[in-house]
Amino acid sequence: MTKYDQCNIFSRIIRGEIPSKMVYQDEFVVAIEDINPAGPVHVLVMPRGEYTSFDDFVTKAPEGLIARFFKTVQRIAEQLGVRESGYRLIANHGKHASQSVPHFHVHLIGGRSLGGLVPGDGESR
Repeated sequence: MTKYDQCNIFSRIIRGEIPSKMVYQDEFVVAIEDINPAGPVHVLVMPRGEYTSFDDFVTKAPEGLIARFFKTVQRIAEQLGVRESGYRLIANHGKHASQSVPHFHVHLIGGRSLGGLVPGDGESR
C-alpha cells in the first residue's frame, strides 16, 4: 500500500491551506465542488483521515466511520437536490482506474442524465 502523502492537494484543502468551494464539512467528512465538473452537480466527498484509496479506507478506518462516511454522502446528495432524480458515485482505486490524488474520495455527480456507465454505453446497468 502507498504511504499517505500529507502534501497531497486534498489533504491541503482539508487543512484549509488551499481555497475551495466547500459544500459540506463536519469533523469527519469534507465535500467540495469539483473544479472540472462532469455535470451540473459534481462534488468530491472525502474523509478527513489519512486514507490513500477506497481499499485503504475500508481496510483501515473504523467500521463506524465507514458507515458514517457513506451516510453523509447520501445526505449531501439530498442536500444538493439529486436524490430523487439520481446521481452517480465514482471512487477510483489505483493506477489502472486513473486515481489522480492519493486521498480517498468519491465523486458525486448528478443534475442531468449521465448516460451509460462507460463511453458509448447508452444503457444503465
